[in-house]
Amino acid sequence: MEEPTSLIETASWVTAGVIILLLTMSAFFSGSETALTAASRGKLRSQADKGSAGAERALEITEDSEKLIGSVLLGNNLVNILATSLATALFTQLFGESGVALATLVMTLLVLIFAEVLPKTYAITNAEVAAARVSAPIKIVVSVFAPVVNVVRALVRQLLKVFGVETDPDSHILSVHEEIAGALELGRQEGVVEKEQRDRLLGALDLAQRDVEEIMLHRSEIEMINVEDGPDLIIEQSLKSAHTRLPIYRDDPENIVGILHAKDLLRAVNKALRGPDGMTGTLEGFDVTAVMRKPYFVPETTTLEEQMRQFLAQSTHFALVVDEYGGLQGLITLEDILEEIVGEITDEFDISDEPKPEAGADGNYDIDGAMTIRDLNRQLDWDLPDEEANTIAGLVIHEAQSIPSKGQVFSFHGYRFEVTGKSENRITNLKVRPL
Repeated sequence: MEEPTSLIETASWVTAGVIILLLTMSAFFSGSETALTAASRGKLRSQADKGSAGAERALEITEDSEKLIGSVLLGNNLVNILATSLATALFTQLFGESGVALATLVMTLLVLIFAEVLPKTYAITNAEVAAARVSAPIKIVVSVFAPVVNVVRALVRQLLKVFGVETDPDSHILSVHEEIAGALELGRQEGVVEKEQRDRLLGALDLAQRDVEEIMLHRSEIEMINVEDGPDLIIEQSLKSAHTRLPIYRDDPENIVGILHAKDLLRAVNKALRGPDGMTGTLEGFDVTAVMRKPYFVPETTTLEEQMRQFLAQSTHFALVVDEYGGLQGLITLEDILEEIVGEITDEFDISDEPKPEAGADGNYDIDGAMTIRDLNRQLDWDLPDEEANTIAGLVIHEAQSIPSKGQVFSFHGYRFEVTGKSENRITNLKVRPL
């Protein structure tokens, strides 16, 4: 009679050992899933570049996140269900009918603590390290379960199509740009990243997303020289200008024939006036076309990143912007692009910019209509959208779907806009405040 009892005890201990092994495997699958999904691909890439084979494998298996998650979940559910079934059988044998409820309670606690919370907490705390360590066995699991996962994936996609949901396994939930922008904003809110640092980094990232027409100086504000003007007038205009390069036009401001650089003008004047015995020459017969440079035109749809490359490649800092019909729209300089990254750049010859907008007693900010939305957002830390318009006046016109009259008030995007100044069809001033 002792031998059957001994066999039962042995079987019970074996079953208990198998349950512990299955719980350990469940913990491994749970921790692996969290580590591989929470690990930063940027940090993994950095480790892989330093020679970490585990980080390289982790990058490889996370490329197809759908297959990875499917395989890990399949393994996790298999071991959890098997462990629960064995525990139910063991507790029923030991405690009778009440063993079912007891097995449910015990397994729930064991799975929750040791197979879910504990391994996932460790994986979140050490995501990259854990991902590199589990990458080798998980790669084998993905390969073994691949046929089953492919069938399940196809079935799931068909079911989702029934509900009108299209899945794209090659698309990322967030683009790299959005991930970095979100991380910077989170860092700013937590005080880890300064606002100026965030603005500079986002400015550099946005260069590929923005066109030159968004930051160019509009043609109505460009200082130009008439090629027909006399040398005295040209020299006077060049000296009064805060810019070292000025476009030269003939007959019509749209007809740009060259670019006059202040240094080229100075050399030409010096050569004309300075004779062998000193200042004995004259400016009679001085021809500005002899010293002007060839104009450089760029389409208004060129991205800022591409335009900066062109400036650096051609060793020039100045370009005229034209539309698809060749009409002059404005001008852009390398400094304009750099200002999108580092903020306003001024020197001793620049005309002082208007001070940062300050709120009045009524909470309104007096804003120039020509001020760009991006600059206003930067200065006041607002979040006005700049997808449809570049300036504050342009945003109001876009939202109003008309040219507002002076005194009209609008509310959109969480802000109140009041038109306080208008010149012909152009909004010159507004009062803006958050609602």
